[in-house]
Amino acid sequence: MKILIVEDEPKTGDYLKQGLSEAGFVVDLLRDGIDGRHAALSESWDLLILDVMLPGASGWDILRAVRAAGRDLPVLFLTARDQVEDRVKGLELGADDYLVKPFAFAELLARVRTLLRRGKVQATDVLRAADLELDLMRRRAVRGGRRVELTAKEFALLELFMRRQGEVLPRSLIASQVWDMNFDSDTNVVEVAVRRLRVKIDDGFEPKLIRTLRGMGYVFEAPEGV
Repeated sequence: MKILIVEDEPKTGDYLKQGLSEAGFVVDLLRDGIDGRHAALSESWDLLILDVMLPGASGWDILRAVRAAGRDLPVLFLTARDQVEDRVKGLELGADDYLVKPFAFAELLARVRTLLRRGKVQATDVLRAADLELDLMRRRAVRGGRRVELTAKEFALLELFMRRQGEVLPRSLIASQVWDMNFDSDTNVVEVAVRRLRVKIDDGFEPKLIRTLRGMGYVFEAPEGV
C-alpha cells in the first residue's frame, strides 16, 4: 500500500517515513505543499498524511484539490494546532481523521491501519484465494463451500494474509498489524495464531494456502491456475 506524507518538519517527516516503511508500507515523503499537491493529484495513493502548515500550499489546500478532483482516498491530518475550529475545518473539507502533535507512533499506526482497512472494504467486499472466500461485510469465511468459524483475531490475520497474497510477511509485521504490538522474540502469539488458522482453513483442504518460510515469516498464496 502506498502512502504519501507531506510534512515540512524534518524530524517528524523522517520519523514517520521510517516507522511506516518498517511496518510494511511503501512511503513517499515530500516537504513542500506545492510538490505535495502535485504528487497527490498525479499519482495513485492509498492514503495521504498531511501537515496543515506547509510552505507553498497548506494541507487544507491539498485536501481541497484532492476532493475537487473527485478522489475519495482517505486523508489523515497531522498538526500542532489543537483548536477545535481547526479540526472542524479539516473534517468539513473532507479529511477522514485528525491527529494533534505530539503523538505516539503506535496511535498513528493504528489510525493508518483503520483508514486503509475502511478504504479497502469500500473497494472490495469479498477477498478470494483458490476456493476460500472472505466476506468483509458479513465477517464470514467459506472454504470449499463450508463455513469456517473464526475468532476476531483469526479473521484479522486471515484478512491481512489475503490482502497481501504472495508477500512474505515477517512475524514483526503481523504482530504490529493484527495485535498492534511490537514483536517480542520471547512470545509465540503469532505462531500460535497461524497454527490455529491453518487448522481451520488448510487442514482437510487442497491446495494449502499458508506456508512458513524459516527465518523469514509466512506467505499466503494459491498456486497459479487454482
